[in-house]
Amino acid sequence: MSPHLLTFVYSCRYFTGIIVSKYQNDSSHPLATIMSHDHFHHLVYGTLHDYLNGEELTDTDDERIRQDISRYMVEDRGYNKKELIPRLYIETLFTINFVRSTIELTVEIQGKWFMIIRYGPGSLVSRERSAIAAARVLHPDYQIPLAVVTNGRDAELIDTATGKILGNGLESIPDRVQAESLLTTLEFPARQKDPELEREKRILNAFDVERCCL
Repeated sequence: MSPHLLTFVYSCRYFTGIIVSKYQNDSSHPLATIMSHDHFHHLVYGTLHDYLNGEELTDTDDERIRQDISRYMVEDRGYNKKELIPRLYIETLFTINFVRSTIELTVEIQGKWFMIIRYGPGSLVSRERSAIAAARVLHPDYQIPLAVVTNGRDAELIDTATGKILGNGLESIPDRVQAESLLTTLEFPARQKDPELEREKRILNAFDVERCCL
């Protein structure tokens, strides 16, 4: 994409964001119905600062929800900000599809990455398998035993070794006290080797390929 076209695209997104901010809560306005469409989770409103580390990020509806999740983990579930690692990623390339899979939060207790949290709008079920794959691939030495998938309103806690759903709802995410207790019972199996490791990467690549709408 040329620099001029890229500037035009972001300008359109910026001014559309202003319109959305003005009318999205006015149900009587004709634009309200249009702006409720799922495509508007891609709108760019400007920038915001990360709740955990202050990093400047692009301000979108999705990013605001990610920030709410981080805030929930600290203020409701009791984690220290330093125990929550934001935006680690896994890069995969198969056929012609290069994919960067971002892990919204990796939770570290006593030096162990014991849980990942992945966010995406909509259905949780469709995101379970890619979260399991991410937990099996992310750490270079071992598989992360727990994964959470959430859309910001609901959540599932998953055992990444078996794929079993351990709990539903945001309250199923282990709090800081529960995490300490879980560390004594959780297993951290060694990271898989090929061909099993490649299979997990292929799954992650297929599920996370970007389907962008401009």
